[in-house]
Amino acid sequence: MNAEVIAIGDELTSGQRLDTNSQWLSEQLGDLGIRVVFHSTVADDLDSNVRVFLSALDRADIVIATGGLGPTADDLTRQALAQATGTRLVLDQDSLEHIRARFARSGRDMPKSNDIQAMFPEGSRVIPNPDGTAPGIDLQVNRDGGRKARVFALPGVPAEMRQMWDDTVAQALRNCSGDRQQVIRHRRIKCFGAGESHLEQMLPDLIRRGRSPSVGITAHQATITLRITAAGETEERALAAMEPTIRSIHEALGDLVFGEGDDELHHVVTRMLVESQATLATVECGSGGLIAHWMESAAQFGNAYLGGLTLLGQNASRDLLDVPQSLLESEGLVSEMVARDMAQRVRQRFGASWGLAVSPFPSPSTDPKAPSRYYIAMATDTGVHSKSSTFLGHPDIWRERSGKQALDFVRHELLRERKVVS
Repeated sequence: MNAEVIAIGDELTSGQRLDTNSQWLSEQLGDLGIRVVFHSTVADDLDSNVRVFLSALDRADIVIATGGLGPTADDLTRQALAQATGTRLVLDQDSLEHIRARFARSGRDMPKSNDIQAMFPEGSRVIPNPDGTAPGIDLQVNRDGGRKARVFALPGVPAEMRQMWDDTVAQALRNCSGDRQQVIRHRRIKCFGAGESHLEQMLPDLIRRGRSPSVGITAHQATITLRITAAGETEERALAAMEPTIRSIHEALGDLVFGEGDDELHHVVTRMLVESQATLATVECGSGGLIAHWMESAAQFGNAYLGGLTLLGQNASRDLLDVPQSLLESEGLVSEMVARDMAQRVRQRFGASWGLAVSPFPSPSTDPKAPSRYYIAMATDTGVHSKSSTFLGHPDIWRERSGKQALDFVRHELLRERKVVS
C-alpha cells in the first residue's frame, strides 16, 4: 500500500506555521510498512480541497488529512470530502452529544456553529476525539476498476491528532493491511568531508533506484546523511537486512563516516575527547562562535570542552590573546601563521590539551589575486597542525561549513592518535 498525507490550512500555505503533522504521520505510516509517496498542502478553499482529495484518491491507497475539522467558516474538510466522494453529509447524534457534553463540562453554552462538527460523509465511521470537539472521519472509497481507497481525516491540533492516531487509526491500518503488513525501519549514517555528488560516486550501486535496502542521500549544512531503508516481517529482520549495506558504506567511505542517527560532529568529537582524556579550548574569528555553542551543547557527553573566545579584528587578537603586533602586521589576521599562533595561545590560556583556532574569512574582493582562503589550526603537546580551505559562496553557508571543518580536523587528529597508540 502507498499513502498520501494532506495538510490543510491557510496558516500552512502562507508560511505562518510549520507543518509538523505531515512529518510525524509519515514516520508512523513508515513504521506500519505503508510507504508515503505524496505530501500535499492546501489552503482553506473548498474547490482546492476537493481537487486535492480527488487527486489523492486517484493515486494513493491510504489518504491521511489533518486540519479543517473545526466549527468555523474556513473549516471545509468534511464538505470537500463529501463532494470529492459524491456523498452527502449526515448528522451523527452520538458525536453531537459528545460535543455538547464537553461544552457543558466547561460551563459554556455550545454555539450553533459547532453542530457542523457532528456532520459526516454518509457511510463514514467516526474517529473519537477524547480531548477535543472535532471527531475524525474514516471513509472507504470505491475507485475505478474496483480499487478501494481509505481516507482518514483528523484535526490539525497535534496533541489531539496523535492521540486519535494511537487510539484508533494505527490499529485500523494494521487491520486493513492484513498479511501484507511489513515493518519498515531506517538507519541514518552521517558523513563529512566530501560533497554530495562525490560521495554518491563512491557508492554507485548503493544509491541505485529500485535497490533493496534503499539508500537515499541528502545534504544539509555540509553534513551528508545516508538514509538506509529496509522492510521485513519483523523489526529484527528489517534491521538485519540493512547490515550488509551498512558494512559496504563503512568500507567505501572509511573515515568520512562520523556517526549515526542524531549524531553531529560536536557530539562525536566530545565523546572522542573524553575517551582520550583530553580537553579542548577554541578561538574563532570567522565562524561566529558556532563551535563554542556546539561544544557547549554537547556537554552531556562529557566535560572535555573548557571554553572559547570569539574575536573580531586585530586589536582583539592582540589584546585578549597577546598575538604579537609584529606578526599581525607582517602576516595579516587572515593567515596560517596567525591561526597557528592563536591555537597555541588559546591552549595555554585555558590550560587545555588541545587548542583550536579558526581564522576570519577573507574580505570580499573583485581582485582575482586577493586572498580567498581561511585557516584552521590546532595545537597539542606534540606541536601545531594547520590546514587551509578556499572561501567561496555566501558567508552564512561557510560559517557552518568552517565550524564543521574545524571539528572534523579535531576528529581526524584524534583518529590519527588512536592509530599511533594501537
